[in-house]
Amino acid sequence: MNKKNTTSNLVFSTDGGRLCPQCQRKLTHCVCGKAAPKLEGDGIARIRRETKGRGGKAVTVIEGLPVSADILKDTAKRLKQRCGVGGAVKDGNIEIQGDQRTVCKEVLEKLGHTVKLSGG
Repeated sequence: MNKKNTTSNLVFSTDGGRLCPQCQRKLTHCVCGKAAPKLEGDGIARIRRETKGRGGKAVTVIEGLPVSADILKDTAKRLKQRCGVGGAVKDGNIEIQGDQRTVCKEVLEKLGHTVKLSGG
């Protein structure tokens, strides 16, 4: 006979994917909306240079900034203005055209973020 324990908390299920850390519902059924907390890593922004899939052109990618989407867009705007190049915010990462790692590191450190250069 197979009885389910109704008093236990669910630890992991492959049924619906990730759960919202605030309301504990599936992310597709989350009721938090824009108030949902951003999933944070270790709080360190990592800056790397990428050329793969871009026709050999270098792009500086900044990932792991523990801020909301609005602040992320504002930070991207500041970085683009400081570097004098274009860029975009994609999937929670900031992409700046060209190899701008040192300039981006200086700006982010002035804004109070912990920054590490990753990659080669």
